[in-house]
Amino acid sequence: MAKTARKPPKRSQSFFFYRKEVLKTTWKFRLLSLLVVIAIIVLPYRFWARQISYGLLCKQQIEPSDALLVENFDVNYDVFQRAASLQKAALAPRVLVPSLFTLKRSGTRESSMQVTRFVAQVAKLEAFEIIPVQEIEPITQNAARQIREYLEKEHIKSVLVVTPGFRSRRSEMIYGVELAEHGIRVGCAPVFSSVDPENWTSTWHGMQQIFEQFFKLQYYRFWVLR
Repeated sequence: MAKTARKPPKRSQSFFFYRKEVLKTTWKFRLLSLLVVIAIIVLPYRFWARQISYGLLCKQQIEPSDALLVENFDVNYDVFQRAASLQKAALAPRVLVPSLFTLKRSGTRESSMQVTRFVAQVAKLEAFEIIPVQEIEPITQNAARQIREYLEKEHIKSVLVVTPGFRSRRSEMIYGVELAEHGIRVGCAPVFSSVDPENWTSTWHGMQQIFEQFFKLQYYRFWVLR
């Protein structure tokens, strides 16, 4: 059967209307694309989670030193407990604990030292020396400078810093500038509690810790210490 020829549109019709071919994807293609995107994000999830968390950690260097330096900028019982175990292992003959205070509020120096003593006693940290440190922004860097003055006065040539794990890389950088570059050897002992580099994504508290420390690390790396 012969095909009938398609009639050309009338001039008046082609003047007001035109025919256009549109290529659209099927629902199967859109579903497949969505699954591919999800796979790209989800499958390497553990890899990226590990990379982020381990990027916040210092290089652990636990070796005999002149003193243990217990980071106490945010009171952390686990840090004191870890320092007590290192003290019992005779890693250092002295234990130094900074205690933050501010001149803006009277009485903060003594109250801060009382809290430090209490936490140290509960953690069974024995003989220790409190270093009063004035709180000046950026806190960690200015604290490190005040600690350096104390170390130089006491002729301490090496310290083992006992520090919360996820802030340990930042502390390592700061002490590297403020202590190591002034002839004081710095070791690092990161401390973890219930949140560690492997499980931090399982709780909101863990994710909050990681992202807070991540942004603080970048702030010190690209602004404070540049």
